[in-house]
Amino acid sequence: MLVSSAFRSGGQILVDALKIHGVDTVFCLPGESFLAAIDALANTSDEIRTIVARHEAGASHMAEAYGKLTGKPGICFVTRGPGASHASIGVHTASQDSTPMILFIGQVARGMLGREAWQEVDYRQMFGGMAKWVVEIDRPERIPELVSRAFHTAVSGRPGPVVVSLPEDMLAAQAKAADAGPHQRSAAYPGADQLSRLADLIGGAERPLLIVGGGGWNARACADLTLFVESFGLPVVSGFRRQDILDNRHPHYAGHAGLGPSPKLVERIRSADVIVAVGGRLGETTTSGYTLFEVPRPIQRFVHVHADPDELGRIYQADLMINAGMPEFAAAAAELRPRPSSKSDAEAARKAWVRAAREDLVADQMPGSMPGPVDLGAVMMHLREVLPNDTIISNGAGNYATWVHKFHRYGGYRTQLAPTSGSMGYGLPAAIAAKLVDPARTTVCFAGDGCFLMSANELATAAQYGLGVIVIVVNNGMYGSIRMHQEKEYPGRVHATALENPDFVALARAFGGHGELVSDTLSFADAFARARAFADEKRKPAVLELKIDPEAIAPGATLAQLRQRAIEAHRGS
Repeated sequence: MLVSSAFRSGGQILVDALKIHGVDTVFCLPGESFLAAIDALANTSDEIRTIVARHEAGASHMAEAYGKLTGKPGICFVTRGPGASHASIGVHTASQDSTPMILFIGQVARGMLGREAWQEVDYRQMFGGMAKWVVEIDRPERIPELVSRAFHTAVSGRPGPVVVSLPEDMLAAQAKAADAGPHQRSAAYPGADQLSRLADLIGGAERPLLIVGGGGWNARACADLTLFVESFGLPVVSGFRRQDILDNRHPHYAGHAGLGPSPKLVERIRSADVIVAVGGRLGETTTSGYTLFEVPRPIQRFVHVHADPDELGRIYQADLMINAGMPEFAAAAAELRPRPSSKSDAEAARKAWVRAAREDLVADQMPGSMPGPVDLGAVMMHLREVLPNDTIISNGAGNYATWVHKFHRYGGYRTQLAPTSGSMGYGLPAAIAAKLVDPARTTVCFAGDGCFLMSANELATAAQYGLGVIVIVVNNGMYGSIRMHQEKEYPGRVHATALENPDFVALARAFGGHGELVSDTLSFADAFARARAFADEKRKPAVLELKIDPEAIAPGATLAQLRQRAIEAHRGS
């Protein structure tokens, strides 16, 4: 149905548009400012499920994670003012992670705009530098048009968030409106001459290396990239928290250019003679504070492939710039073949280059010992052995995530949900979204004690909707990453980073879930098996609390060691 002759409320026109655009899940916290939309959603519960979170930040992170998992815009509804402010974290995450998402915000009535009415905010100003597009719909007749544009904007080019403001009287008003059709994603394709130059650059290199990241990937694109990598003999390094683009068990996977990268990996990247960066912006974290490559002109031959033409040349001048979507580039690259002239002694050197990169990674993924009765490295090694290859691992921000990124082997496309924005509290809402998208897959959330308490209330959401997520709380009694930086910059001067925590086991049980304390390494395997069985059988959340020695601040370093290094550095200066 493209044209309706019947009068509908603005809320009904909006929900009809969501159905046309293929929406099957909406995350929200209800508010009186969009009651007409809630009422319309009630009429379509067989087609669109409404997931009610316990905080707008949780709802928006669920929507963002849904967008990551499906490639479709994650949909979130929140109320005006405080609700929009809380939900802004999801918009920021979607922006930095290049995730398609649409945040619908209830707004004050049209006749009150500009008066600083109750909870009024100008969302164009609030989200203007964060979202791809911000719009306020002033007439119900325009809902199909503007919602269609919101979907097209969210998924096309570099994916990202869109914010749509909905005055409450506009949603309640009756109108006749012509419905739009389903949205279509638009993307640039690589040119034949660009692909030819790419093949020549790689073919003439002795030490080529591919860095992959960014958003806009799907399963087919990852499979095509794998064919390209194998054909050209390329070691693959993932950008920060983009470790699931290539299965980490693949012999060409060489590691993670994120926080605390292996020194050997850093040296390998710097010694490469051709860098092919596909999808990522090569931001601060992936490039170790923009130190991996010279700015603005890297010393290596440099290829940059990105979905947004404005990103190309923004920081790094490349020898070859390709504006293309990830599926479009990967499909074309999979058809490329090395030039015959490149198959000589260089081919043997190339194979040795890839093999050495892989050997370095395998050696780096063997954790050393750490102080305290619970060894997080040993925990990760056990999980590596027992978890299915398609397990979804989520986390928020904190030093605990370094162990996860360093020692877990992600099984390929969409087995990792982690915010490149470094948002605390992300892991549990993301795990909830993962279980909603694919209930059969094992989903494990890692969270520090500080990170967990930013969204622990969403255990209620998991329990309400029967979602058996497993949460591993790494409890060291402090904001660990801030304490680490504190010791580096102001050694021995500890302030505002200590935490006094609740009983996490009792908290989990209060939500109807399973809770268990793990106080030594040997107890973890059985505890995890019990948590997993509970989550699978009862379809309720399970929480394992790991008591970690505060000295175990990072793989290979203790707080005392960091403090001493900082003291010696300060003396030397």
